Amino acid sequence: MQLRHVIVFSLIALLAGCAGMSSREAVKGQGDANQWRANKEQLSSLDGWQINGKVGIRAPKDSGSGTLFWLQRQDYYDIRLSGPLGRGAARLTGRPGAVSLEVANQGRYDAPDPETLLKDQLGWKLPVSHLVWWVRGLPAPDSKSSLTLDGDSRLSALEQDGWQIEYLSYTQQNGFWLPERMKLHGQDLEVTLVIKDWQPRKLGQ
Repeated sequence: MQLRHVIVFSLIALLAGCAGMSSREAVKGQGDANQWRANKEQLSSLDGWQINGKVGIRAPKDSGSGTLFWLQRQDYYDIRLSGPLGRGAARLTGRPGAVSLEVANQGRYDAPDPETLLKDQLGWKLPVSHLVWWVRGLPAPDSKSSLTLDGDSRLSALEQDGWQIEYLSYTQQNGFWLPERMKLHGQDLEVTLVIKDWQPRKLGQ
């Protein structure tokens, strides 16, 4: 169904506020652990960005793609979806405690958090709040994770909360190496994110 796709694609980009880091990580791979810690500290300092890209989803009975705009300003976000599935008509805004999804010609949906909205509308459990971390090439800090580092001490793979994330390529913007292409594999769900334009920001406290 069209609304089903719109909600999925919009929530793929949802997020929670930036928080502190965790040490609950199992690290392996080619990279240097000290360099990884330095990379992680630098990436964690980003609390704002603007992203333009494409998102695709594959599920047993659903598949499709759309374009994505994601504006992040600390704990506030404004996410817009356009494309054949959304018909240029989805906008997601909010901050912790209040999330709103507006779909042209179909109405508005509100929830206290993205997981509740996703569960209520689709019956799916997707850790969408982790994506504020995953999109920067970081594990979310509030649960255990298994990391595989590449030769540059960046994430090449991440396993967390039943999800496997592949980092296929990176791009450098304003001194930050940031994910450019990612694949997320969950139970009966695969999400591909391709970021065509990264504009990272450090806004401060």
